[in-house]
Amino acid sequence: MSNSAEPTVTEIEGDEPPWVADLGDGTYRNPVLFTDLSDPDVIRVGEDFYLVASTFACVPGLVLATSRNLVDWRLIANALPEQQPTEVYATPQPGKGVWAPALRHHAGRFYIFYGDPDFGIRVLDAEHIEGPWSEPRLIKPGLGLIDPCPFWDADGTAYLVHGWAASRSGIKNRLTLHRMNEAATELLDDGHLVIDGDQVPGCNTLEGPKLYRRGDWYYIFAPAGGVATGWQSVFRSRSIDGPYEHRIVLAQRDTEVNGPHQGAWVDTPAGEDWFLHFQDRGVYGRIVHLQPMQWLPSEWPVIGVDPDENGCGRPVLVHPKPALPSIDPADRVVEETFAPGELGPQWSWQANPDPRWWSLSEEPGTLRLAALPEENAGDLRSLGQVLTRRMPAEEFVVTVDLGLNSGATEADRRGGVVVIGYDYAWAGIVAGPDGQRVVLRRRRADEDVETELDSRNLATENLATSVRIRLVVTAGGHCRFAVAGADGEFVGLGGGADAIFAATAGRWVGAKIGLFAVAEPAAEPAATEPGFLAVDRVRVTALPADSQ
Repeated sequence: MSNSAEPTVTEIEGDEPPWVADLGDGTYRNPVLFTDLSDPDVIRVGEDFYLVASTFACVPGLVLATSRNLVDWRLIANALPEQQPTEVYATPQPGKGVWAPALRHHAGRFYIFYGDPDFGIRVLDAEHIEGPWSEPRLIKPGLGLIDPCPFWDADGTAYLVHGWAASRSGIKNRLTLHRMNEAATELLDDGHLVIDGDQVPGCNTLEGPKLYRRGDWYYIFAPAGGVATGWQSVFRSRSIDGPYEHRIVLAQRDTEVNGPHQGAWVDTPAGEDWFLHFQDRGVYGRIVHLQPMQWLPSEWPVIGVDPDENGCGRPVLVHPKPALPSIDPADRVVEETFAPGELGPQWSWQANPDPRWWSLSEEPGTLRLAALPEENAGDLRSLGQVLTRRMPAEEFVVTVDLGLNSGATEADRRGGVVVIGYDYAWAGIVAGPDGQRVVLRRRRADEDVETELDSRNLATENLATSVRIRLVVTAGGHCRFAVAGADGEFVGLGGGADAIFAATAGRWVGAKIGLFAVAEPAAEPAATEPGFLAVDRVRVTALPADSQ
């Protein structure tokens, strides 16, 4: 907890989206996506742009987004309904799963390749970007196989390039190239070393390759130097098999954009060239930037702006927008209700989902999360049934309406709103033999149990049975929780130094906002009646200016 001064959580919630990259004057600001979308790959099909990103062990995985202008994006689907092998991912596996996918469109079909460093490279395909997507097939099994990218040449000859994770394979700083059949169902050779980073002066941790062709040149765009401290390299050759020349085309230089790491080149219908990449922002995860890109007369690209014309660009923070249509601001959604059917693509579980965990149909317009008994109920990081979403901005407000039906049991049941990473804190309702309480609890990575920082009895402290919880996040991931009384006025939870929780990142991901329900194991499980957390509304907005 921190003692620093922070805005009050009792202000009214805002009515603006938490982050808008379009500045409304013909320019945009970076990041265009202030949300954790690691290792973005982007393509254009006609007038539509599509993005895929790493989702690691979250389920559903392989989140997909779309845009018409490269500045305003919206999530549309997840291509992977469950992680494979299913038995492994039945429980949370932090940092594992989907690493650095690549998205391509060939012969009327979409393809996604991704590496799972513990099992190998998988590929799935679909006719439409929203799906249905095929079952993922294991095209190359093995340890440490990551960051795959397919490429179809003009004559239909297909290839696959990938990197290596030293943590599993002992190999690093290498890129391997395979021949592949056109249908992307099998590799046709054992692969060969196409780029050896050890032979490139100053190169280390070479990864994330994206393979393209422009004219007579083959290009491999690949970051090196590490996620937080590296740069963007480009390799080129007139033969896909090499040898490749090398140049650094984007680096942090004198900006605040550390890393600038792994991304993708995309062009527009008007012929402009752009590059999207991520920046590691710690607690916020890996957020997405849009950089202008141009081709020099030498047929090397330069990304960002290059004021000294040395061939290595620097990232932009504000820049004229692409020559593409703007969207109607009314299309930016801040309030969500839960319609019958599937959860929105912004939501994911911490493990392969069990249908018992939730329902959208028992009470139309409401999400029900079942408070099932779990042996590890006191450690939310170990529970698959925590439903999470990425942080949407540096500062924002989340307001959630919820209520807890405690069922018939002597065991404590609980549910609420959590900020979760290596550490976590949550505010919500606990129900037990003595009635219901609103609580604030915290657990740090080095602690064995949750610590209760506040407790308020629903029956005696002017709190409604249906509770409105507010979470305010300010710069640095500082979090405050509040609860609304029966009169609608908010009361901060915690008090004093305990009022502020400093969120932490997780394994390769930023902190997440979550909803959950769980119960302590009952002494006589057969005699219990399941309870549930009912969530009626989730509202995510910008932090109001008058509270800053």
